[in-house]
Amino acid sequence: MKRRVVITGLGAVTSVGLDVASTWRALLDGASGGGPITKFDAARFPVRFACEVKGFDPLQYMDRKEAKRSDAYTQYAVAASLQAMADAGLSAGSFDPEMTGVIVGSGVGGLKSFEEQHDVYRELGPSKISPFFIPTFIADIASGVVSMRVGAKGPNYATISACSTSAHAIGDAMRTIQYGDADVMVCGGAEASVTPMAIGGFANMKALSERNDDPARASRPFDKDRDGFVMGEGAGILILEALEHAQARGARIYGEVVGYGATGDAYHLTGQPEEHEGLQRSMRRALKDAGLTTADIDYVNAHGTSTPMNDPNEAKAIMRVFGDDAARLSVSSTKSATGHMLGAAGAIEAIACILALRDQVVPPTINYATPDPDCGPLDFTPNTPKSRVIRAALSNSAGFGGHNVSLVIRQFVA
Repeated sequence: MKRRVVITGLGAVTSVGLDVASTWRALLDGASGGGPITKFDAARFPVRFACEVKGFDPLQYMDRKEAKRSDAYTQYAVAASLQAMADAGLSAGSFDPEMTGVIVGSGVGGLKSFEEQHDVYRELGPSKISPFFIPTFIADIASGVVSMRVGAKGPNYATISACSTSAHAIGDAMRTIQYGDADVMVCGGAEASVTPMAIGGFANMKALSERNDDPARASRPFDKDRDGFVMGEGAGILILEALEHAQARGARIYGEVVGYGATGDAYHLTGQPEEHEGLQRSMRRALKDAGLTTADIDYVNAHGTSTPMNDPNEAKAIMRVFGDDAARLSVSSTKSATGHMLGAAGAIEAIACILALRDQVVPPTINYATPDPDCGPLDFTPNTPKSRVIRAALSNSAGFGGHNVSLVIRQFVA
């Protein structure tokens, strides 16, 4: 028998809040994280806005020396991880370090640090490249730093699968606990990709919205007038525990991770097959793993990127999988508020599912004004939250390279 895996702690840093409570409140209030880019001069770029993290002070979570040699993505990961550990009531001496692991991924790692050190090389030569350059930008370093900060000596690595990164991290962490390799896992993802190269690259491949005059309403998943995603950043971290471990220490339990489905498209670098059959398979795998049927799922947090290609493909995939049960589903994309947080997206969206289960309310898809016939008749929870019975939720993620992940989270029943 696989061990049951429960969620006992949450941490978040997003464009709409610097912790879980403020982020969740903003999602329910319909706030948008979109605004003009302030992290570099974007005047020459076709896209000049993003969902930036605002007001974040790394010195609340690390000393000045550590902050200086940490890329922002690592700073966000540490902040969200420390929040989650505190939320779970885990502190030094309250857990076995060797049975506690960390899986924190990133889609692009320390891109800002890479760009800065490349400028140093070009301007001043190779002797001036920082000796901290490599351990600052590599995409696994956040996981390593988090493990050092919390004292976790169990399994430790980073997942890297573009926009499915942190969903893979959660699924792998669940498996790690089920197989008995850890009792506690710190898992999720972090990203700090509001940089010239990231904005320029995504903009030139026509993936980003170009609504420079209206950034707060640019991310509009499933809306007929969507024109691309809005770059987001931040971190989302979950504490997963074996049920018996959580119960033994009297932990508060948010919910239970019961299903994990992961598939590949084997199709295209950035494109998706018709009706996203790879995502259909990941949803079916997650449901089978959970031992649930489509009739048991009440809410789907969609990948919902606000791109012309993803949204109708994902909507059709959901309808294919859920069949007649699609009519009673609530669906929403919280990327409408946070922007697309790339490697951190899956974790933030899993947190949204967990809190939806806790509060029995579906966060809305904001900026939804004009229905798109290509996205079908699904209830996308337009613009305002919806109170309803939610027994179980499914969260979808899909990444460039054809990486698909679906997670099923349900209310905890002892």
